[in-house]
Amino acid sequence: MAAGREMPIFLKAQRRGYEGFSEETESNWNGPFYFIQGADPQLGLMKAWRSGDCDSGGDEWQEEVQLTGQTVQAINNLTVKPRFFVLCGDLVHGMPGTLWHEEQKRDLKEVLKCTDAEVPLVFVSGNHDIGNTPTADTILQYCESWGDDYFSFWVGGVLFLVLNSQFFHDASSCPELKQAHDQWLNAQLAAAECKKSKHVIVFQHIPLFLQDPDEENGYFNLEKSLRRDLLQRFQKAGVNAVFSGHYHQNAGGRFNDLDMVVTSAIGCQLGQDKHGVRVVAVTEEHIHHKYISLDELNDVTVDEVLSFPTEVNAPKPHLQ
Repeated sequence: MAAGREMPIFLKAQRRGYEGFSEETESNWNGPFYFIQGADPQLGLMKAWRSGDCDSGGDEWQEEVQLTGQTVQAINNLTVKPRFFVLCGDLVHGMPGTLWHEEQKRDLKEVLKCTDAEVPLVFVSGNHDIGNTPTADTILQYCESWGDDYFSFWVGGVLFLVLNSQFFHDASSCPELKQAHDQWLNAQLAAAECKKSKHVIVFQHIPLFLQDPDEENGYFNLEKSLRRDLLQRFQKAGVNAVFSGHYHQNAGGRFNDLDMVVTSAIGCQLGQDKHGVRVVAVTEEHIHHKYISLDELNDVTVDEVLSFPTEVNAPKPHLQ
């Protein structure tokens, strides 16, 4: 197990749960709350993308360190703190076992450990964290650094499921681990149907889809037949929303009553969005959210989201 004084804040996801966010202590609705979702700080991608060498580039990551530090500082400055801050994968750019992977993890932790102690950190594994084709070793390394790669937790009467979406992409090198993940997910979804949670929310790195549930397969979404199966199972279990990253742009859409939310990056932008995070307000009846740039993340803009009278979940191709 990795050591270091700061490490406990990175290892709260253990034994498929999350320290302090258990069903026993958090299953009752206690009123509206909010959390902040970020994605893809991906230390090293900005230079790699500019150089056109995303496989071997990425030997500098000070830009991403600065942007992540700006995120942490903005969160720390908020008067009303979020219940947690979740990072939906691709924490670093260097793949496991490559030259800069460990250095990038070290530098990211140096920034994140400055997050206010009132704001727990929740981590979601991305393909650059465990590999495009993960192995038992790369997943073990991830878990030793960031906690479990999949787990569930409760906050204020809401059930949250954190998935390892790389198992949906390519689990050919770790079929037993995928099987365990699938069995766990089946049990969680079955239990969700019976529990009296106000909402069920899923976090994963790879989006189910970007705009349309029936869109064609691509690098940034899940394969269509698997996608359809997950969507139907999620809906049956009462999942209200899936929050993801991976795309480095804001996108999203709807499948009946399920909201697919794709959040752009803290780090490298591949579209026209600014570096930012998503503020997600949870009320008894609704989940509403807004992507806010790092330069504009403050008490005023967060309060605008929290004060939104009702959630308008009308279908639309992009969620901004």
